[in-house]
Amino acid sequence: MSIRMENTAIAVRDLDETIAFFEALGLEVAGRDEVSGQWAETAVGLDGNHAKIALLQTPGGQGSVELFEYIHPRAIETAPTQPHEIGMHSLAFSVPDLDAALAAVEPLGGHPLRGVADYEGVYRLTYLRGPSGILVMLAQDLRRNP
Repeated sequence: MSIRMENTAIAVRDLDETIAFFEALGLEVAGRDEVSGQWAETAVGLDGNHAKIALLQTPGGQGSVELFEYIHPRAIETAPTQPHEIGMHSLAFSVPDLDAALAAVEPLGGHPLRGVADYEGVYRLTYLRGPSGILVMLAQDLRRNP
């Protein structure tokens, strides 16, 4: 059997705010839509499913994130995921310049959870919170981008 990863989907409070955050990191909007109707209810398993969605891609399209802002049923608030909790954990991105990436998302509320770490001189990396509490890991490969 052949299988290919398509995207990771995340429900968010504010679609536009979340798009702005990921655009600041360099992702590009590949498409936006509003979905509802029988097919959407069946596919997702929610009666009355109605959501605004956006698909964002890394440059070159090798990775993508699908964002949903639910109109109906109302989104259910949850506590932000902690790094040691079981379940959906984080989105991870390689960036050529970690300091530049952090500077780009800082005005949008993106701050390292505890600073920037150096992993054996190979990676500089950090975890930060994005909109809706999304946990994002950013890493700079020092072998390619010193």
